[in-house]
Amino acid sequence: MLLAQLADRARDVDQAGIATLLVGGDEAAAIYQRRIDRGARELGIASRPERLPADASFGQVVGKLAELDVDPEISGILVLRPLPSHLPEARILRAIPPHKDVEAQHPENAGLLALGTPRFVPSTPAAAFVMLDSYMRETGREVETAYDGVDLVVVGRSNNVGKPAAILGLARNATVISCHRHTADAGRLAEHTLLADILIVAVGVPGLITGEMVRPGAIVVDVGINPVTEPDGSVRLVGDVDLDSTIAVAEAVSPVPGGVGPITDAWVLHNAILAAQRSAGAARHADGTHLIETLGRFGVLRP
Repeated sequence: MLLAQLADRARDVDQAGIATLLVGGDEAAAIYQRRIDRGARELGIASRPERLPADASFGQVVGKLAELDVDPEISGILVLRPLPSHLPEARILRAIPPHKDVEAQHPENAGLLALGTPRFVPSTPAAAFVMLDSYMRETGREVETAYDGVDLVVVGRSNNVGKPAAILGLARNATVISCHRHTADAGRLAEHTLLADILIVAVGVPGLITGEMVRPGAIVVDVGINPVTEPDGSVRLVGDVDLDSTIAVAEAVSPVPGGVGPITDAWVLHNAILAAQRSAGAARHADGTHLIETLGRFGVLRP
């Protein structure tokens, strides 16, 4: 359903395509690569799922990025993480061509996002706010003012999720609090999460946030996706939020699996199409408004 909302735009753009680069064999990253490849093919845009061995050198990785930079069929490049420990992640992200950096991890794009003039908005925090904006509309709130002065607490400060989510909250005039491992180590995490009118959790710790840590009536967006092995050997996905205890006190909680995940996949492809539009001088939806309106209906928050 989500990809259907992008199909018309994809047909209007020449030479839109996504390249995903996986170094090593991380299974979660490989699954994500397959999802993006499948979505791109459904849209009819080019897809290049590239792989390098776990012992690939820095030069090999940068060489592959340079090769994708000059490929006219590829408008967006996504370097999948985690990278093998011997590779300098910051230097590799700096090697992504900024105009094809669909996750806004190049310093130039991260800086533009921080200044409020993004070239691209990273997919996972974008998905969180697509969902939130949609929920605000569905509950009769004006998106333009719904965040004004509210306490928005982000748990997690990663460069690709936590920090951009905080920036997007500030752009919506929320009062933003950023929590992280040292907040938890100081024994003050619940103190801050209990302040939240809106709580976004993105740390990768199963069930970290429980109902007793959530303010009654809060809106909770769970970004975590964690595989948990059951006693019988089966594996299920759970979030960073304990849904059963939290849903009893919160106004709404996003589920895992589902929730932000499908929107995240669609947003990556949206950014690849946007990059192609800009390259062609036809960025008609440069701010993503059209996508927010069409995808927002599919962002599920459980009241």
